[in-house]
Amino acid sequence: MPSFDDTAVSSAPPEEVWKALYDPARFPEWFAGVERVQPDGPGAYTMWPEGYPDFPMPQQIRSSREDGRVTISCMVSDLIFDWRLSELPGGGTQVDVHVEIPEAEARRLEDQRASVGASLRRLVELVATASPPARD
Repeated sequence: MPSFDDTAVSSAPPEEVWKALYDPARFPEWFAGVERVQPDGPGAYTMWPEGYPDFPMPQQIRSSREDGRVTISCMVSDLIFDWRLSELPGGGTQVDVHVEIPEAEARRLEDQRASVGASLRRLVELVATASPPARD
């Protein structure tokens, strides 16, 4: 199964990153290619990709605040996005993402790598601008 990993560091504390990461309603703010979402109940939502208003894509989401982990599974293409947060010594948050792509979707590997990289950068920028500066 093709996969890749990416990492970024945010100056924001893990709590601020968590607020944007676990809430599908906030995905259009930072997740590249996501135009809108609709909650479908606990652990599920539907996503509409940018430019495809008639192509709803059901998703499952699992999160664990204690582990700083959010896993998103696309029910259409079987892609899995496993996001993890780690508090850094001295402040800030490391954001790691591991993506698994089924063989049937392997042709999308490089596009997904670019999209997830852009999403990761948008996420850390979003939370950095929303977070108050650290006080000494």
